[in-house]
Amino acid sequence: MTALTDREKSRRGSRIPITVVIALAILGVVVVAAVAGRIISPYDPYTQDLLRGATGSDRTHWLGTDDMGRDVLSRLIDGTGRSVLGPLCVAMGTVIVGASAGLAAGYNGGALDNVLNRFADLVYALPALLVAIVLLGILGGSYWLTVAILVFLSVPSAIRIVGSVTRVQVRLPYIDSAKTLGLTDSRIMIRHVLPNIAPTVLAVFLLDFVGALVAFSSLSFLGIGIAPGAADWGSMLSQGQTMISENPWVAVAPAACLILTGSAATIFGDWFFNRLSDSGERK
Repeated sequence: MTALTDREKSRRGSRIPITVVIALAILGVVVVAAVAGRIISPYDPYTQDLLRGATGSDRTHWLGTDDMGRDVLSRLIDGTGRSVLGPLCVAMGTVIVGASAGLAAGYNGGALDNVLNRFADLVYALPALLVAIVLLGILGGSYWLTVAILVFLSVPSAIRIVGSVTRVQVRLPYIDSAKTLGLTDSRIMIRHVLPNIAPTVLAVFLLDFVGALVAFSSLSFLGIGIAPGAADWGSMLSQGQTMISENPWVAVAPAACLILTGSAATIFGDWFFNRLSDSGERK
């Protein structure tokens, strides 16, 4: 009876909740739109029809058109890649740089740990979005410069989080056992410590992705970090403010995309983090 109960618990634990399924479906749609935006767009997102202007949804334009007669759905799809690629690069850059530094600092301690933590404290204390606006205003608001600045501003949190969980791992007996066997510090960090802190690294990645998604959209809403006229969820939301009465979809659609994408990434990340943590505990 006990074995049967354990088996049932295992089956229940392996089931994917409906909220996670919905989140995966949303993320799948976002990925398809980002990769094949121009192919699946019903119209050219940059073709103007000034005589038509801003109109509501109809059979030919499901989300209507903006003030220049451009199809809103096509611009929404085309802007997906631009809206998601930057945040994805920020999250990847933050994890590569911040997690590596945090792992090294937490494992070695000493001067390296102190220097990196003081650097993290200094940058972490700055108002990130305000600093990004000032730097991009001075240096020029190019897309990839925005990515680089947001990576720089996001790295400190990754250093602090990964460093703290690494320090916990260093106190565990398996580290002393590995050193006794003659394994090098780099091998211990990569082959043993890193797999054990993988759930935390994943959490950092997804949190940085959602944070960068909001930051990118905020900057493009202000007209920073995006080329004039380019389709992007943040800039579409900004443009849509002036035509709410003519076609509310110009603002509502990109806002919904931002909310759904951020929520889906958070839900999936939370579930996957728990699965990885449970798997580590069973080991």
